[in-house]
Amino acid sequence: MNTLPPSPGPLPAPAPDPRARHLVPDHEGMHTLVAELAVPGEASMYVMSAMETSRELIRHSYYRYEFATVAVTHSLFALERVLAERLAINRPLQELIERAADAGLISAELAAELDRGRLLRDSLTQGAVTSAALGPERAVDMVRAVFDAVRLLLRPPPAAGAPAVDMSGAQAEGRLARLYGEHRRAPYPDSFRGVDIEGVELILLDADVAGLLQRELNGGLDGDGIAILWACIADLDKIAPLINSEYCASYFTRLRTAAKLVAARYVPTAT
Repeated sequence: MNTLPPSPGPLPAPAPDPRARHLVPDHEGMHTLVAELAVPGEASMYVMSAMETSRELIRHSYYRYEFATVAVTHSLFALERVLAERLAINRPLQELIERAADAGLISAELAAELDRGRLLRDSLTQGAVTSAALGPERAVDMVRAVFDAVRLLLRPPPAAGAPAVDMSGAQAEGRLARLYGEHRRAPYPDSFRGVDIEGVELILLDADVAGLLQRELNGGLDGDGIAILWACIADLDKIAPLINSEYCASYFTRLRTAAKLVAARYVPTAT
C-alpha cells in the first residue's frame, strides 16, 4: 500500500544561479561552452563516464555555480586511471603527471595545468577552499586540459621496431636542447622579479638552472655541478606547486622537466 502523500504537481524549473548569469544568456548557451569537450571513443567505460560527468557538471553549473569546481575534481578520476594504465604504475597523481611529462607523453605546459587541477582537489580535501573556488569558464580550461591529456595518453604506444620514448642517447639530447631553447626564448615572468617562495629566490633559481643546462649541453657537469643541480631540483619541486600564475607555473615546470632530464643521466645504474 502506498502511504506517500500525493504529489503537489510538477516541480518548478530550477532557477539560474546569479553567479553564472553573466556567462551566457540562457542554459542553451552552456552547450556551446562545453561543445569542444569531446570524449575519446577509445576510452574505457569508467573513463568515459568520469569525463562525461565532468562535462555535464560544467553545463549545469548554470544552475549551481559550485558544480564547476566539482567538474574539475571529478575529471581527475579519468586522468588518474589513464595515467596509471599508460605508465603501468600505481602512484600519487602528482608523480604520475610528472612521469608522463618526463617521458614526453604530455607537454610541460599541459602537465602544469593538470597539476593545478590536482592542487585544487587537494585544497578542497584540506578545507582550504570551497566548491565555489572557480567559475565555469576557468573550469572549462582545466577540464579541457584533462580531455587533451587523456586523448594523448590513449594513443597507442610505438609499434614494435619503432623508436621508443626514452630518456637516453640522441633522443634525450634532442629533447633537452629543445626544452632549453624554449626556455631561453620565453620571457621571464615580470611580476615574479624579486619574488621568493619558501625562501627560494625565483630569478636566481632560474639563472642557476639555466646555467647548469647550458654546461650540460656544452660538455657535461662535474661533481660540484651535479650537486648544485640536485639542490636546484629540490627547490623547483618545492616552489612549483605554490606558484599561482599560469604562465609562471608553466615557465618553471618546463625548467624542472629539463633539469630532471639532466639529473637522470647522473643516477647510477643498478647492478
